[in-house]
Amino acid sequence: MAILFASLAPVFIILFYIYFRDKYDKEPLGLLGKAIFAGILIVIPVIFVERLLMSQMPSIGKVGEAAYHAFVVAGFTEELFKFLALYLLVWKSPCFNEQFDGIVYAVFLSLGFAGVENVLYVMDGGMQTAAVRALTAVPAHAIFGITMGYYLGVAHMYKEMKGKYLGLALLVPIVLHGLYDFILMVEIGWLLFLFIPYVIVLYTMGMRKIKVLSDSSIFKPVEEEDQDQL
Repeated sequence: MAILFASLAPVFIILFYIYFRDKYDKEPLGLLGKAIFAGILIVIPVIFVERLLMSQMPSIGKVGEAAYHAFVVAGFTEELFKFLALYLLVWKSPCFNEQFDGIVYAVFLSLGFAGVENVLYVMDGGMQTAAVRALTAVPAHAIFGITMGYYLGVAHMYKEMKGKYLGLALLVPIVLHGLYDFILMVEIGWLLFLFIPYVIVLYTMGMRKIKVLSDSSIFKPVEEEDQDQL
């Protein structure tokens, strides 16, 4: 029971934080629950596709194989399934009516996925693994979600830029996720020294995106922007 609590505690802390940063119009709990469940559900196809891609890994040396595993197997597969699930779940929902909503839904879905992943890792590695992942892997998944949701929100609110920002909603999290995993997988000493600074950069980027959409008065609900223009 302690292992399960240690695995899921950082997930719920971040979820509560994101929920209460949504200042204008709280998202329905039912839809947020569906986002978490969608994140849990995609674990199954992700495992299948990752195993398939691993079986096709080319023999390209230590660095090349680490890059393939980090960017293609993990980064591309996980972020693609998150993106597809998120798009199908909320893009046409009337509840998706603010730019910050993209961040909320993306984080809830990402942490549904991360929660399952964290339980599996912590059950295998114990409380020390739980402590490390609480400060690194779980927040990293949240930041990948924040990034995806940020660009998804812009694409949703400004349809004339839809293609560009939907592309960024997928591409940027893949790159961030790939770099995170690559630093750990390549096992090069000097690169490992960059891991903590990279995590700090991720934190900073994520908090900045939250602040822009949550605090700035120019990012108001669609209805308020339309009224102002009238």
